[in-house]
Parts: sequence; C-alpha cells; structure tokens
Amino acid sequence: MSAFSCPYNLIIAGVGGQGNVLISQLIARAFIRKGYQAIVGETYGVSQRGGSVMSHVRVFKEGVVGPIIPEGLGNLVLGLEPMETLRILKAYGNPDIHVITNTRPISPVDVIAGNLSYPDLDNIFESISLLSKRAWMLDASDLAMEMGNALLTNMIMVGAMLGTDLLPLTMDDFVVILQTYTKTEGFDANRSALQRGFDTIKATE
Repeated sequence: MSAFSCPYNLIIAGVGGQGNVLISQLIARAFIRKGYQAIVGETYGVSQRGGSVMSHVRVFKEGVVGPIIPEGLGNLVLGLEPMETLRILKAYGNPDIHVITNTRPISPVDVIAGNLSYPDLDNIFESISLLSKRAWMLDASDLAMEMGNALLTNMIMVGAMLGTDLLPLTMDDFVVILQTYTKTEGFDANRSALQRGFDTIKATE
C-alpha cells in the first residue's frame, strides 16, 4: 500500500445522477469503521439537470477539520465524468495528487443544446495525466453496461479505487458497509461491480 497519512483529502467528481453522494457517504463510513474520523462535504451545481456534483471526504485521526477541502490540497480525485475530473483537478490538484477517472463523457445542457462543444477527450486525458502524480483511466461506464446496468458505474469506480492500494481500506472493509446500507436486492450486483473495478485496476499493475 502507498503511504497514507492524515488528514487525507478525497474528492469525488461527477454530475447529477451518478451517485456521488451515496459513495462518498459509504466511503466515509468505511473509514470510520476502520478507526478513523471522516467528514463529508458536498457542493452542487444544477445537479438534477446533469450539473456538477462534488463530494469531499476528509479523513483524519484527531483534531477538527472543515468539510470542504482547501484548494490545492487534494490527495485523490475519483472522477465519474472526465471533464468534471479535470475541472476539480485544476482547483484542488498538486504534484502529489492521484486521479482515477471514468472515461465516458456526459454532455452538459449547453452541449446538448448546441451552444457549446464538449472538449476533445484526448486533450482532457493528457491534461489529467500532466496534472497528477499518477492517473488511471477506466472505461467504467462500458464495464457497467457489460454487466447490464449503467448505474453500477459508481461501484466499479469505488472498486478501482480500492484496487490502487492508495487507501487503508480493503474490499472486505467496504463490502461490510455496502451490505449494511444497500437494499438486499441490489447488494449482489453492487458487490460484483466492486470486484470488476478492483480486478480491472489490478490488471493494469
């Protein structure tokens, strides 16, 4: 496992409907069960219209920290949408930040309406790589569709995050939380999605 020290600042970047809020809460609970303190802060754009949603998970051992990460002090960005990943990275990045991003774009309203163009994906990925210590690009949406449910994208991304060994959390640590806070009928699919993301990242090592 890579060196982990507190406070540790994780940012989950995406758009409305991708499940940012859910996975940020589950990750924080996994850390708390592991013996850490964790606090979650969220900021929203026009989230119900596919606008930006950013969740901050701050992990610490003692003292008091605010729910919002100061700019430039991110440790890890878990990006569910590539343009949102880059936008967050520019604000919260530093030479030591790590990034895991989904590669499937979701066009904002202005792009759908034809008022703007979505930036070139190759340029986005190149910029993410240049602005981070290490970046993993994952076709999580495609993997979720292969599993028959696009909504599994967020769990695939969490599994990928666990597979990097950047955090002191194991699959079992997260599965316990998932089982507690997920409806029974959805647990097996979410558990499989976690494993799919985990295995996919491990295959890149």
